[in-house]
Amino acid sequence: MTAGVQASLFDETDACRTDQSTDVGTIGVGAVGVGAIGVGAVRHDLPDGAWVDVRPGWIRGSLDLFDALSADVPWRGERRRMYDTILEVPRLVARYDERAALPHPILAEARSTLCDHYRAELPEGFATAGLCLYRDGADSVAWHGDRIGRGRTDDTLIAILSLGSPRSLLLRPRGGGPSRRFVLGSGDLLVMGGSCQRTWDHCVPKTTGAGPRISVQFRPSGVM
Repeated sequence: MTAGVQASLFDETDACRTDQSTDVGTIGVGAVGVGAIGVGAVRHDLPDGAWVDVRPGWIRGSLDLFDALSADVPWRGERRRMYDTILEVPRLVARYDERAALPHPILAEARSTLCDHYRAELPEGFATAGLCLYRDGADSVAWHGDRIGRGRTDDTLIAILSLGSPRSLLLRPRGGGPSRRFVLGSGDLLVMGGSCQRTWDHCVPKTTGAGPRISVQFRPSGVM
């Protein structure tokens, strides 16, 4: 288990469970398991037809999954032009399209569970997975909405699985206004739905003293 990263209070491996029982609806590989989304999920309704679901402790044994992804994913750095300067993107990334095998079987189970739970709101299901490794609190992602492709004009869903150190995800109205803060611990799930990508922006700000974190973003095909 990763040193210096504290597990969520909702996150237990089999070795930590006092009754050695299995959570209702949990599907797992060894000590890592995917829980039911409807058990413990809370929906936060936002203006303009947007909403956010938060399901704490969705992944059991999440730090084991964090360690596996940290070691096995072919992380790469990216560079982007900012005006007249080429800057390093402040995080490492990996992307898996709908034809690619995901880097851990639990991620495939997680995507399948998301597809089943949100079938009425997203009939086509989730297809791609993008992974970001925030190496420390200096790594971040700026304000943005996933508006490349269908997200620019249509309601859609984006699911974020957080692994490792806790980090805040902020949302604010696209035209400006007060932000909403969601602190995600290891194994927590956050799903943005409705008009959220069109009418709201989100970011992961720099955080002094934060440890490493992996974010797994599941998206429908054609949404970036």
